[in-house]
Amino acid sequence: MPGYDRNSGQPFASRSEVIASNGMAATSHPLTTQIALDVLKAGGNAIDAAIAANAALGLMEPTGNGIGGDLFAIVWDAHNEELAGLNASGRAPALMTPEYFRENGMRDIPKYGPLPVSVPGAVDGWFELHGRYGSVPMAELLAPAIRYAREGFPVTEEIARLFIVNEQRIGHYAGFAETFMPRGRVPKKGEVFRNPRLADTLEAIASDGRDAFYKGDIARRIDAYMIEQGGLLRYGDLAAHTSEWIAPVSTNYRGWDVHELPPNSQGIAALQILNILEGYDIAAMGFGSAEYVHTLVEAKKLAFEDRARYYADMDFANVPVETLISKEYAAERRELISPDKAARKVPAGDIRLQEGDTIYMTVADRDGNMISLIQSNYNGMGSGMTPGDLGFVLQNRADLFSLDADHANVLEPGKRPFQTIIPAFVTKDGKPLMSFGLMGGAMQPQGHAQIIVNMVDFGMNLQEAGDAGRVNHKGSSEPTGSTMTDGGVVHLESGFSDETRRKLEAMGHKLGPSDHGFGGYQAIMWDEAEGVYYGASEVRKDGHAAGY
Repeated sequence: MPGYDRNSGQPFASRSEVIASNGMAATSHPLTTQIALDVLKAGGNAIDAAIAANAALGLMEPTGNGIGGDLFAIVWDAHNEELAGLNASGRAPALMTPEYFRENGMRDIPKYGPLPVSVPGAVDGWFELHGRYGSVPMAELLAPAIRYAREGFPVTEEIARLFIVNEQRIGHYAGFAETFMPRGRVPKKGEVFRNPRLADTLEAIASDGRDAFYKGDIARRIDAYMIEQGGLLRYGDLAAHTSEWIAPVSTNYRGWDVHELPPNSQGIAALQILNILEGYDIAAMGFGSAEYVHTLVEAKKLAFEDRARYYADMDFANVPVETLISKEYAAERRELISPDKAARKVPAGDIRLQEGDTIYMTVADRDGNMISLIQSNYNGMGSGMTPGDLGFVLQNRADLFSLDADHANVLEPGKRPFQTIIPAFVTKDGKPLMSFGLMGGAMQPQGHAQIIVNMVDFGMNLQEAGDAGRVNHKGSSEPTGSTMTDGGVVHLESGFSDETRRKLEAMGHKLGPSDHGFGGYQAIMWDEAEGVYYGASEVRKDGHAAGY
């Protein structure tokens, strides 16, 4: 970014940005950041490094991701000077139908246990990325995770806390305790944890490729376990799985082209929020003001009503993406926002169709390649289904399907569920500027919009944009069918003033506690003029950014 010389000066800044010339990695775990750098230093590219780091994160941060989950990525291909998107999310099993749940007396898909398990797509995602961009043998990329799984690693503070949360949710399911509670309880902060079962699984994948997971012994053992537990996932569902390369979509926010992936993910909600906000003088409102928070929250409410109505697997639903992310549509939606009154309920846009948890990481290399990667099990460690002695938990993404036959996101066999996980990327004048993301369920599009606003409107640098206090509005309508009826709840981090809180309450906003639901941010920015990368990492998590 020519002229990028923003000096840290905000009182909330936790640290300065990391700056390096030859490469940069930002992950949520210190050891995985080092693994990524090791790959870069040995001659691997950004995509190689990201695969190696993600494999290790599944071991070291199983409370947010792993090979039982899904993956999305946006890659800047420096050689071809283009962005490519990868949707490596899995589909509903063939046996998973709305009729099954109705016949068994269920109005919703259970959140945990054997029934919400969809096909895990992460492993196939690694091999798709590697097949298109990889330069280091997969066995070498998985070797660090395998070594740490056998030799052990010390559990960090945040992961120790999340282990306790997940034990309470899913610790009683078969296989969980044998894998994650070797001392009769989940690991504590600073204790060395080993997962030799996962090491064996990763070794099989390293040796025999993605088919070891989807068509080999691993798939057969998953099949047997799911039958035993009363689940619906079968060998045939795993064998039929494929990922999909897709084109990212974008909007321009005051000169920055912000790119997200289209549905079945929720990425375009961030673009909708930014389009609505662009019609206001956000800079004049001032960061932390009640006027800004109110405008942000009301824009989010509007975008999320569309999210609830329209976002779904585009192989099954006609999602009007171009209309939803257009400036004209944003102008129409903006008219519904009152400058001084919180909306209790807002409608989805009336669009006439022509035919009818998580980890985030980013890596950049000396050649200019950049990858924005997000991976998740959903609801922390996922369903609780921990098959045999494979060393990982299967995701529970099918919980996000609706059972309403008229809903775009209604459950169908072979359909991909609505997804919360979203990577992001920014270009300027057709050149790469920033790879970033912010994990955390419905916080993600809200967080993406806030990062961009913090930098573009409030002049923050890359680290400050992540350190700044965040807003998380909860209670919007959901793609599963639940609706917002009372305006929801606004959660503000501790940095917001009492005056702002009082003004928001006077506008009719209900304020909630400053809990742990504000996400986890990582980012890398490219300064073309100087030929250097800037890195930033989430102060609320355990990880860091580092370069060389």
